[in-house]
Amino acid sequence: MIVNEELFRLEDQCQKVIECIKNSLLMKDYLRNKQVMEHSAEVKQLKQFFLEKKEGYEKIASYGKYAPDLREKQRAVRTAKRQLDLNEDVAAFRLSETQLQELLDTIGKQLAEKVSDEVKIDAGSPFFETGKHIGCGGNCHASR
Repeated sequence: MIVNEELFRLEDQCQKVIECIKNSLLMKDYLRNKQVMEHSAEVKQLKQFFLEKKEGYEKIASYGKYAPDLREKQRAVRTAKRQLDLNEDVAAFRLSETQLQELLDTIGKQLAEKVSDEVKIDAGSPFFETGKHIGCGGNCHASR
């Protein structure tokens, strides 16, 4: 990479985009929801309950069908996870997290498309896939 004025201008523009994202309503919602979730006594309790159930399941999981109460422990883990996921604070955080990630994925996709159709994009989400993939025949990168 050659360091020149053009590189410095690009770096400055990147910093402007970063500042815009940091000051966006999406980012503010994300940070607020994260703080609410992290300080919620109910969420802490649900997480602890889920981790206890998960640990109990993991202790016997390697024994497979021969483990006593395997199905009951699996069901207990799923139930605890569902209770955690359905908590209002957790759900609000996950929604804001997904919205922020979608914004970042969209920005990355738009940048890559403006540079070249050959640039592969790892959007990190199977829901990001929107179009046909020329040449690869799979889901190796986002649409062009």
